[in-house]
Amino acid sequence: MSIARIAAGLGIDPQTLSTYGTDKAKVPLSALASPPRQGKLILVSAITPTPAGEGKTTISIGLAQGLKASGHSVALALRQPSMGPVFGRKGGATGGGLSTVQPAQSINLHFTGDFHAITSAHNLLSAVLDNAIQQGSATFSPDRILWKRVLDVNDRSLRRIVTDNAGPHQRSTGFDITAASEIMASLCLAESLDDLRAMLDRIVVGFAPDGSPVFAQSLRVTGALLALLRDALLPNLVQSVEGVPAFIHGGPFANIAHGCNSVLATRMALAHADFAVTEAGFAFDLGGEKFFHIKCRRAGLDPAAIVLVATVRALKMHGGTALANLSTPDTDALLRGLDNLAAHADSAAQFGKPVVVAINRFHDDSPEELDAIRSWCASRSLPCAVADAFASGGPGCTDLAALVASAAATPSPRHQPLYNPADGPIHAINTIARSIYGGDGADLTETAVAKLDLFTRNGFAHLPICMAKTQNSLSDNATSLGRPRNFRITVRDFELANGPGFLVALTGSLVRMPALPRIPAAERIDVDHNGQITGI
Repeated sequence: MSIARIAAGLGIDPQTLSTYGTDKAKVPLSALASPPRQGKLILVSAITPTPAGEGKTTISIGLAQGLKASGHSVALALRQPSMGPVFGRKGGATGGGLSTVQPAQSINLHFTGDFHAITSAHNLLSAVLDNAIQQGSATFSPDRILWKRVLDVNDRSLRRIVTDNAGPHQRSTGFDITAASEIMASLCLAESLDDLRAMLDRIVVGFAPDGSPVFAQSLRVTGALLALLRDALLPNLVQSVEGVPAFIHGGPFANIAHGCNSVLATRMALAHADFAVTEAGFAFDLGGEKFFHIKCRRAGLDPAAIVLVATVRALKMHGGTALANLSTPDTDALLRGLDNLAAHADSAAQFGKPVVVAINRFHDDSPEELDAIRSWCASRSLPCAVADAFASGGPGCTDLAALVASAAATPSPRHQPLYNPADGPIHAINTIARSIYGGDGADLTETAVAKLDLFTRNGFAHLPICMAKTQNSLSDNATSLGRPRNFRITVRDFELANGPGFLVALTGSLVRMPALPRIPAAERIDVDHNGQITGI
């Protein structure tokens, strides 16, 4: 149906929309002025991802459709895909099969231009910064500039670059991917234009010769940045294949940023439906932890229930089965792999919210393997349902929807964070390493200690921590599957995101500009003579 009808069904005046054709629109912030209801928030997370696939977005969409099929009012709040993974390893990120959001190709590519706006604003600040150096008006040290450039592609060659090569102002810098931009994080945590302006003003772009911070406000272009971001701040409204409204807005990665869609999109979903289904990126150790400690802390959100997505295939990989052998039943490997699900269930339980396990069914899952997961969940008193989201859409997720609705109806106290930022970043990092990752603690390199000392001297040690860690393991070693034990993580450096208000701790070998794989997904994407895009 048209996006105008979807908006009207939510109680949003279609005349207030800024439409992009008939299938997508920007929703004005005035739609939050007098919300007709305040729904229950459902957080969807997952086990540690593997090449076998987990399908967190597919389950999020299927769950929402299952709730709708069960007679509930529901809306989705999801992140926008980055074109880096679309053309890289992952491909599209709009769900799958009968549990997708539409128009999928548009959402996976340029959509409404939000990523371009964020990229442009970020790089405008970079250009103004370098111009200040060139014009001799800079009040900071060129060798102490923190601000890089960004691009919404995976490009390893841009990680380290030299600007003004062989010129009088030559300096080393680099590119991050747009999803890691501090402006992306700011837009996703802002609740108004004024809020976003304040975040942009307080971005620290570098440090002066005396060691004091230089704020973006001093470059006098916050107004220009805001002009580029004005429309991008407005949440995007689309729909699932079964007509569930979907607010898709913002796209920070969970391994290098805070991994959640915008606060404004989440508030839109909560204000216009009885259930708002959202997800946090990658597994609970990344997106889930940051959802509670960064997004909920800032916005005052409190989920009613947590859904953990697992697949037979991924659990077998965590139990030692090779990727090529996943179609062969192997209950022993599956049982070993359940240790990974146990780790995430234990982490989620610490926040005091009901946890439901969703088994994302694949066509070659054996009944014995599905029964093994059910039995394991029953032994731990974890509600569990098989969800056939891909093949059956909403009707295949009604059992899961019933469990989630029941869990959300169970009264629970407001969640309590696992650490207080006032206790300092070292305490926060060690708490996360031990309580969420299951490790023995964290070690800091000399570089990290020096950077943290600089930030501490300038009053930034009170900020929450955003861990930048591989998504492929609970540890910072990407090859360590299952539930690793007896390990410590290594923080090699820190980055300051004073605009949105957190410190980024860089662990292991993770970088903030991803690379393309040997065979990038871009090689399978094409356009036929009718203009139809295929292969995403």
